[in-house]
Amino acid sequence: MPHSITRKLDNKASGAPLTGGALRRLLALLRERFPLTAQGLAVLLIALAALRVFGYGRMDLVVFALAVCALAIVCFSTVIVLLGGLILRHQIREHLEMQVLLGRHVARIKVESGYPNETGFTLSTMPWLPLIGVRWEIVFPDAITTRNRLADDEQWWEEEIIPRRRCRTASITRRFTVSDVLGFSRFTWRVTQEGELLALPQAGNIKALPLLRSLTAEDGIPDPGGNPEGDRMEIRPYVPGDSVRNILWKVYARNRHLNVRLAERSVYHSSRTLAYLVSGTHDEAAAAVARVAVESGALGDDWLFGADGSDTPTSNVPEALERIASSRALSGELAWGLDKFLQTWGNKGPMHCIVFASAESGPWLDKLRQTTARFRVRFSVVLATDGLRKSAPPGRWQRLLYSNTAPQGKDTTALADLSALLTQVGQLVESTLVVDRHTGQSFDKRMNKL
Repeated sequence: MPHSITRKLDNKASGAPLTGGALRRLLALLRERFPLTAQGLAVLLIALAALRVFGYGRMDLVVFALAVCALAIVCFSTVIVLLGGLILRHQIREHLEMQVLLGRHVARIKVESGYPNETGFTLSTMPWLPLIGVRWEIVFPDAITTRNRLADDEQWWEEEIIPRRRCRTASITRRFTVSDVLGFSRFTWRVTQEGELLALPQAGNIKALPLLRSLTAEDGIPDPGGNPEGDRMEIRPYVPGDSVRNILWKVYARNRHLNVRLAERSVYHSSRTLAYLVSGTHDEAAAAVARVAVESGALGDDWLFGADGSDTPTSNVPEALERIASSRALSGELAWGLDKFLQTWGNKGPMHCIVFASAESGPWLDKLRQTTARFRVRFSVVLATDGLRKSAPPGRWQRLLYSNTAPQGKDTTALADLSALLTQVGQLVESTLVVDRHTGQSFDKRMNKL
C-alpha cells in the first residue's frame, strides 16, 4: 500500500479525527489507487455471484460460460490498463528527468482566464497498445479545465487549458488516467512538473475606468493648523454619529428623510497614487478591475501597487500583473497586508490609498475599519462584481422551467446587499466606486451610472 495512504490510515487508527475535507481527500486518494471503476466492480461482483449461484449451484452451463467470459474480460482489461499505465508513467518520468539533466527549463506559461490556451505539453498516443485510452488534467493549481486534443498527424495528444480563476505557481501537477474502452478498469497517477504558470484575471467587458487619482489636502490654506474645510456644500444621508446640528430639518419636514450637510474639503491631485488589491472569496472581479486600472493607466503617471500575497509593491506594469495573479491563495488564506503596505509607504507625506475589493461583505470590511482608524491616510474603495441582481438568484426548478432565467455566477451581488455595503464603506472612506465586470459599467456611491 502507498506510504501516503498508510500514514492517513495510521492517523485514523490512532484516534485523530478526520474533518470533512480530509475525509474527502482520503476517499479520492483511495479511488485513484483502486484499479476497478464502479462499472467494472459491479460486473465483477455480478459475475462472481452468478458463477457461484447458477454456474456451480445449479450447474447452468450457459450462465457458467457467460460469467467466466465476463471475469476474463475484466481481468484482461485490468492487466492491459496496468501494463500500459506503468509503461506510460515510466516514459513520462524519464522525459522529465532528461529535461532536468539537459538543463531545459519549462518555458513560462502566461495565459488569461476564460480563454483556451495551449501549454506546449504533448503526449504520445501509444497506437501499439490497443483497447485503452489516455487522458489527463491539471489538478494543481485548481480551477483549470484541461482539454486533450489530437494533433493533425494523430500521433500526439496536445494539452489545452482554460483557467477559470487567476493564479501564479512555480509547479504544475497533472493527474494521468489510463482506462480501457469498456470502462471496467483504470490506472491513475500524478506527476509534478517544475514550471511557472501565470494566469491573469479576465477583464470581461471593462473597457475603461474613471481616472483613479489620489486626492489629498490642498496646500494653500491660510491657517496651517486649520482643517481643509470650506462651506457646507456636500449633502448625504444621515448615519449614526453625525452631528444633529448638520441635519437638514426643512428637507426632513418635506420628505421625512434625514440628510446632513457636510463641509466641502479643499483637495488636489497628489503626485503619487497608492493602490492595493484585497483578496477574498469572490475577488476575481476585483482583480480584473485592478488589472484594467494598471494596464489602462487609470492610476495616473506615478503610482505604487501592492496586493495580498506579495511583500513588496511595485510601480512596473508587468510586475503589478504578477502581484495580481499571486493575490489568489492556492492553499489556505492570505494574510492582511494593507497595514504593512501603508506603514512602509503611506507615511511619506499626505497620501491617498485606493483599495480594490469584492462587492460583498466579508472579513476584509472589519480589517479595513481597523486600518482606517490606525492610519491617517485618506482612502477610496473600488468595489467590483460580476453582475447586479434585484433579488435572490433563481432556484434550480425556476432555471429549469424558464429558459430566460439563466444561472448567474456566484460573484453576482444583490442590490440590497450592495446598498448596505456602500453605507458601511461610506462611513470609512471618502469616495466609493462600483464596477460591474459583466456589463463594464461604473457607478458612484449612490449607484448613479458614470
